[in-house]
Amino acid sequence: MGVTVSDNRLPRRTSDRSQLAMPAQPKPNRRHGATPRKGDMREQAILDTAERLLGEQGYEAMTIADIAQGAGITRGALYFYFGSKQDVLTALVARTVDALQEKSRAAADDAARGEHAIDEAMLRTEALWRQHGVVMRAAIDLASSVPEIDTLWNDTADIFVGAITEILRHTPSPSHGANHDNAAIARALCWMIERSFYQGSRISSAELTHARKACTEIWHRVAR
Repeated sequence: MGVTVSDNRLPRRTSDRSQLAMPAQPKPNRRHGATPRKGDMREQAILDTAERLLGEQGYEAMTIADIAQGAGITRGALYFYFGSKQDVLTALVARTVDALQEKSRAAADDAARGEHAIDEAMLRTEALWRQHGVVMRAAIDLASSVPEIDTLWNDTADIFVGAITEILRHTPSPSHGANHDNAAIARALCWMIERSFYQGSRISSAELTHARKACTEIWHRVAR
């Protein structure tokens, strides 16, 4: 709101001294997060190291000391960020499922493309398993014993099921008009894809590609 000046007097002229006393115009604030904070960089280094060690040693063999050493910090500094090895893994899974959920939402956005959306969704899924398969396998293995990981993984599956359901709704088969059938089929497809990609990524890069092709073909047949 502006300053209102009365009709019978003019605003007084501001003295030089008062002008100097006025606060300077604030400089534009740097956007928060534009430059990573030191703590954020350390946390990412811890998670990156944990992901590498998962692939090299496995969850049971890797230790807090290994993670701290790989991240270039002391054990005490690591405990400032995470209370245990399980906490590190849970945060690593959370970071990974963020990417999975983003790709699942992208698949839902592509649903109107029908069967073409199937190919795109499966290629995105393969790329994530190729990049973060060691984390996703650990999430599946530990979900039954770590409730936080179980929740993260199942929430992600629900988003993917929703994307599959939406894609099925845009495919030509007349049987896909009933939403409850689509949802049941989508859930079965989701868990089939999870298990196939788990096995394929565990064996080799070539097997992961074979898993993607097989699951894509099955999804296409269901859609027709």
